Amino acid sequence: MQLVVARVGRAHGIKGEVTVEVRTDEPELRLAPGSVLATEPASAGPLTIETGRVHSGRLLLRFAGVSDRTGAEALRNVLLIAEVDPEDVPEDPEEFYDHQLIDLDVVTVDGTLVGRIAEISHLPYQDLLIVRRPDGGEVMVPFVTEIVPEIDLTEQRAIIDPPPGLLDDGAAEVARDGDDA
Repeated sequence: MQLVVARVGRAHGIKGEVTVEVRTDEPELRLAPGSVLATEPASAGPLTIETGRVHSGRLLLRFAGVSDRTGAEALRNVLLIAEVDPEDVPEDPEEFYDHQLIDLDVVTVDGTLVGRIAEISHLPYQDLLIVRRPDGGEVMVPFVTEIVPEIDLTEQRAIIDPPPGLLDDGAAEVARDGDDA
């Protein structure tokens, strides 16, 4: 099974290094020197990681055969894809691979069916579960413990405790500035 583990960002310096947006909880395993990664688009790869280092909080990688800024810039926005055994699971029981979450039923804590997870959107500050509703609509559920307190892989479901307005716009609470005059 193939998993997207990073997206190439800007070139860094003049020797072929690039910044990467990490999309794996195991970068030390998936993005280690010597790793060979498929790419999207496929024409950009495969790429072999030559070196990796952290600079100012960002991961920088250099790939074999990419030795200058021009070559690094040509890789911008390329997705890096690792081959992963589908039976592998993250070490932390509170972490999940995307393929484990896709197609899980989503139910509220009282058992009401919300829909099924269609996609996981990886944003800079949190992930979103894109849930396809039975009526064909979609709802975006922030993948945080306060809203998604339980993932039950045995029962193939995600249990959510949605705040008012997440599932029904009519139930949204309006924030007030304190003036009730």
